[in-house]
Amino acid sequence: MDYLKTVVPSQLMAERGANLVVINPGSTNVRMGFASQDVPFNVPHCIARHKSDAGKLSVRDQRLNCRAGSTHNAEREKAYDIIASLLKIPFLTEVSSSENQPLPPKMGRVDGISSQQNKDDNKLNWTDVLDRSIKSSTSIESSDADEDPSQSTSDDGNRPNSEEIKYKEMIFGEDALKIPPSAPYCLSRPIRRGHFNISQNYQLHQVLEDLRTIWNWMLIEKLHINPKDRNLYSVILVLAETFDNREIKEMLSIVLGDLGFSTAVVHQEALAAAFGNGLSTTCVVNIGAQVTQVVCVEDGVALPHTALALPYGGDDISRCLLWVQHRHRTWPSFKTEPMKRPMDMLMLNKIKEAYSQIRSGSFDAVAHVHSYEHEKSVGQQKTRLSALSVPPMGLLYPRLLIPEEYPPPPRPWFQDCDDMLEDTWQTNDGVSGNGGLGAWDNYQMLPTRLKKFDNIGLVEAIVSSILSTGRVDLQRKLFCSIQLVGGVALTAGLAPVLEQRVLNTIPSNQPVERVVVLQSGRNPLFIPWKGGVILGVLDIGRDAWIHREDWIKNGVHVGSGRKYKDSYFLQSQIMCYYNA
Repeated sequence: MDYLKTVVPSQLMAERGANLVVINPGSTNVRMGFASQDVPFNVPHCIARHKSDAGKLSVRDQRLNCRAGSTHNAEREKAYDIIASLLKIPFLTEVSSSENQPLPPKMGRVDGISSQQNKDDNKLNWTDVLDRSIKSSTSIESSDADEDPSQSTSDDGNRPNSEEIKYKEMIFGEDALKIPPSAPYCLSRPIRRGHFNISQNYQLHQVLEDLRTIWNWMLIEKLHINPKDRNLYSVILVLAETFDNREIKEMLSIVLGDLGFSTAVVHQEALAAAFGNGLSTTCVVNIGAQVTQVVCVEDGVALPHTALALPYGGDDISRCLLWVQHRHRTWPSFKTEPMKRPMDMLMLNKIKEAYSQIRSGSFDAVAHVHSYEHEKSVGQQKTRLSALSVPPMGLLYPRLLIPEEYPPPPRPWFQDCDDMLEDTWQTNDGVSGNGGLGAWDNYQMLPTRLKKFDNIGLVEAIVSSILSTGRVDLQRKLFCSIQLVGGVALTAGLAPVLEQRVLNTIPSNQPVERVVVLQSGRNPLFIPWKGGVILGVLDIGRDAWIHREDWIKNGVHVGSGRKYKDSYFLQSQIMCYYNA
């Protein structure tokens, strides 16, 4: 394998990294930090805004979720049977007949089970949504008149509050995911499945406003950069290959126009991942929360024709874990709904991270499962979790992972033309985009630069991506330099399974005898971010830096509505980091 010979000196990092901010936005989390930091801040990429009208917590894209049909369920059952057979996991009938007593329907036996440790630290607490920071004038007056007993009560006979209690206007990050179900908030996630989360009830201008607000909050609260000082800083955007040209331009407009950075540059996430691990030639397999990407890099150049996008990731594994437990009747009688209740999804993610791994045989563990259905009383139960090796195997058999469906934006939204920033869009039948669900029934997808496959497994994707290079010498290098990044890369047992199955999947007429999945020296979750740091500090691609004044002058009209002035010119600026 080829390793980059360049090492970033600590002095150079200190000189250039202090005023360089690196942002790596994802569908679930956004990673942001100074280039001088060892690791970035990793915050859930969401925002909850207080609703003026009374009501319960709502998720903005909730009604776009599609339930799995009977066909999907049958395919999932078939995929489970295949995985159970491969891993030598006993079927439910075999388990029942081999035990002296059948397992209770909701609680498994806990004796003799391979438990890693008793982990009760996955209990989550509800966010306090009340803002008590502003004192009222009534309370100030009452504190000045403590000597007068008549002032100790208000007109209605109650003691005045020492502070004014009202709802927080906005809540960010994990606190937004832990808002009580009865609180009047609307939770929004601006990026979903690797794209802007645009829908009928979440329009483009709202997505952009939420992105700007989340990033601005992180810059102030985490990095402590005031808006008036932003012109002293430059920013690197490390963006996934799933984003379209328009989405990249919008994010550049946010950091240069709205947030006020002096200069900005965009770097490809796969290329940054290679640099983050010190590799020049590698097959990058980025397993994110909602999207998995495979891209080959040769001599520091990403090969676009090798890029593949798979619509599943760590979140799907977490939801599959819940399905497997329901199938084995080991989950407590709690109403766990990860698609509707963000707190449940947080709990499932913590359980997956603590226990999920790939190994042969029936691997069980004991965990404390919590109920967040009723916020006043959080119930919990010590539960045996069964077949924990099955959910991560869904990466190889994606029919086991039935992702929630989010209709993509209509075709006109992707057209790179001068009036692309209009708030409304027109469908092929002339119906305005602010209409009902019927307008989405006959949408047509515009082909993107990424090849997308819904049902292809990770092994097939890796083999297809590497073989598409067409050169035997390069293919041998890439098969011996497969790099796993993303949170799911931490799954124990995943690397050896991929090595064996990739080797067995390579066609017999290909002269490849060895497959190696490299062990990362850093946390695989932050490798692309760290690669962005290295690319920025070394000034690789200096010509790609865009100055704020040039962007506003040549790219966006400042006024009542933003429009791109010269889309083709901007595309050559922004997309220059792609090497065709």
